[in-house]
Amino acid sequence: MYLDKLDGRVDTAFFDRKAAEWRTEQDQILRTVEEHRHANTTYLDEGVQLLDLARRAHGLFRKQVASEKRRLLNFVLSNCLWKGCELTVNYRQPFEMLAVTTRSHEALRAAGATTERVFENWLPGLVSNQRLPD
Repeated sequence: MYLDKLDGRVDTAFFDRKAAEWRTEQDQILRTVEEHRHANTTYLDEGVQLLDLARRAHGLFRKQVASEKRRLLNFVLSNCLWKGCELTVNYRQPFEMLAVTTRSHEALRAAGATTERVFENWLPGLVSNQRLPD
């Protein structure tokens, strides 16, 4: 752009306007990068805690008093329905994702899938002998 200005292909007003736009865009990108650099990383710890809670939920539920059982159920479940002697549960996120993935994992294991195929559910694309498309 600068060479075009020097060669007279773009006028000074156009050059100045575009340069100002690009500086503004560059400043915004730098601010965004800085925000990401200083972002709160506690979500990783919280994710580990949620997975641990999901793993231990059954045992915790059995040991708790009624009020704590209700609190645990309200944390994990949403809009459950009892109809015709059948309970339909709706999990809150991320527990819904865990439930769906676990059911799929169990179905693959029951069908006799290989270990690599079973764990493809949890770690997609990480099978060591899998080739990437050309």
